[in-house]
Amino acid sequence: MATRALSRAALRASFLPRTLPATQRASFHLTTTLSSKSSTSAPPPGAFARTDDSITVEYPEDSSQLPSSSPVDSGIGRAGQNVFPTLATFSLQGKVGVVTGGARGLGLVMGQGIVVSGGDLAIVDLNKEEAEKQAQNIVETFKKDYPSAKKIPKVTAHYCDVSDPTSVDTCLTEIISHHGKIDNLVTSAGFTENFEATAYPVDRMRKLWGVNVDGTYLFATAVARHLMDRQSPGSMVFIGSMSGSIVNIPQPQTPYNASKAAVRHLAASFAVEWAKAGIRVNCISPGYMLTALTKKILDENPDLKEKWTSLIPQGQMGNPEDLMGPVTFLLSDASRYVTGADLRVDGGILVRRDRERWVESWGVGSWDGGLCLGLRYGKSGEKVKRMIGQ
Repeated sequence: MATRALSRAALRASFLPRTLPATQRASFHLTTTLSSKSSTSAPPPGAFARTDDSITVEYPEDSSQLPSSSPVDSGIGRAGQNVFPTLATFSLQGKVGVVTGGARGLGLVMGQGIVVSGGDLAIVDLNKEEAEKQAQNIVETFKKDYPSAKKIPKVTAHYCDVSDPTSVDTCLTEIISHHGKIDNLVTSAGFTENFEATAYPVDRMRKLWGVNVDGTYLFATAVARHLMDRQSPGSMVFIGSMSGSIVNIPQPQTPYNASKAAVRHLAASFAVEWAKAGIRVNCISPGYMLTALTKKILDENPDLKEKWTSLIPQGQMGNPEDLMGPVTFLLSDASRYVTGADLRVDGGILVRRDRERWVESWGVGSWDGGLCLGLRYGKSGEKVKRMIGQ
């Protein structure tokens, strides 16, 4: 690759994000100078690949040709000068996001993240009164935090029983009538209950599955049809759980664990099926999060809090706000080449449990005359544990 030494002006330059023209903000675009001639057109995909020996990267002698040192302009996000410089591709400006289960807990916080990132929001919840209250709170908080914002977010509230196909269709029709379109979806509606598997009420199990799994399926497919009819790309994020990958202890919650495993695989399956339509589908699997409900449970069970915390490599439980960044990333164009992924937001607990499970699997269900039992409990087993850092 042919290169040229940096000029003094270039060495003194401060490389902050440049302001992008409005026509280039919808998709990922990185501007640099490939030749001595300036160009306003975007480079072809792969133009900056280091493996292409035909590319000559020229550095301008004149510092005025370097990327602007000014922050991203107010057009990238609503907050204007209050926003710190960041990649334009993380912006959700011009996007309409829908969050199911968005009136409380994790769903509410992720909806707030969408608004702060520039998007409009439709809060969907079984409790419409609470959804309306939170929609108003989000707008008022935004006005207070960003008094100089050029545009105020549009936040609406909608009732829906996500397990009912008719209710889902009615809700989406209402959202589109208010916002004109839907670009992004976050399926956060879900719940868990603790019953021994042999005593789990069948009606409660069906209700849990209807909300956690059917609700995700119904909303995702309905939004996908809308996007396909518009021939528009979109992004969906399903809220799973680490319980979809491991069995949490000591609480008995077999149907919940199975439902979250199903949600994770729904995301993967939809990602493959809808990729050609430009629809990305990913999953976020939170670990132990200190929601209001979780705090109440742990206050009443201090031993449980100690047990859970001891399992987390970072040594602390997460906060709902820890999901703002991940969901914004997956909904935005910053993740345009990410689909079918399961993003673990768990303080490292799944990594630790995966390693433990790998070691413990030696000797379990083995048809080897006891060989693996010897490896697990004998000297060889100790060697295996040392090999993976335990």
